[in-house]
Amino acid sequence: MTTIAVVLASTRPGRNGEAVARWVLDRARTRTDAEFGLVDLAEVDLPQVDEPVPPMAGRYTHGHTRRWAETVAGYDGYVFVTPEYNHAVPGALKNALDRVYREWNNKAAAFVSYGHSGGVRAVEQLRQVMGSLQVADVSAQVELTFAADFANRGEFAPAERQAAALATTLDQLVAWSKALAPLRAGVAG
Repeated sequence: MTTIAVVLASTRPGRNGEAVARWVLDRARTRTDAEFGLVDLAEVDLPQVDEPVPPMAGRYTHGHTRRWAETVAGYDGYVFVTPEYNHAVPGALKNALDRVYREWNNKAAAFVSYGHSGGVRAVEQLRQVMGSLQVADVSAQVELTFAADFANRGEFAPAERQAAALATTLDQLVAWSKALAPLRAGVAG
């Protein structure tokens, strides 16, 4: 069975992302074409990159990096739930992406972003990073704005159209995750 991680990128106390990630996960788990799990970066012990060898070498010296590598390797695809901070991705997400390399390769990614402008600039950056990590990012995405998808700018209340956007995004993500399976098997074999 194809496995997909819903990666909650914000680690900020009082974050809006937790409600967004739960919404994604609840909707995703109604599907029968993949298994979905939550990876909350606030619960992952990842200090700033502290490995002496670049991740491409795959020689991880710290236990926290090896545990992270196992987590990343355990999934076929990822839905990154991310806010936009100062026109960029959260530092915790960038650190998590930079920590390992091969474990990301030949997998697929999708994005659910939120912010004043829907988090689109964070996703633009993530698409560039995905290319460097050999991750195929799907074109569909969910863009949530504080004005339209959060009551009083804090309580998550997605507009009705967002459910269809998420369904399309997940359709593409699962399809690409499955399509890349032979590449992952070839690398592993």
